[in-house]
Amino acid sequence: MEISAIETYIENQKEEIRPILIDVYLALKEALPEAGEKISWAMPTFYQERNIIHFAAFKNHFGIYPGPEAIAHFQDRLSPYHTSKVAIQMPYSIPVDKQLIQDIAIWCKDNNNHH
Repeated sequence: MEISAIETYIENQKEEIRPILIDVYLALKEALPEAGEKISWAMPTFYQERNIIHFAAFKNHFGIYPGPEAIAHFQDRLSPYHTSKVAIQMPYSIPVDKQLIQDIAIWCKDNNNHH
């Protein structure tokens, strides 16, 4: 089976963070089963006619990029994380909140959240 661009991206990250990124990737695949996958803006991206959500690995955290509307909508559930207008920083030191990531992804798909 051919390995996807996103799997290649994950494989190129530090060994200790790969399992976390795989968890994020699988959570998004489960939440967005109809979505395509690509690398966009140098980040793993799920899309369906448009980009739905991106994620990316950094030194001490991974970022989720759902767009400003989603960040505003989920603000009450994002208090454990540093957020900006366009990004949610999720430290590797705390367990991946797969339900939150899936809820955000589905919201982005359903709300035509352009970014």
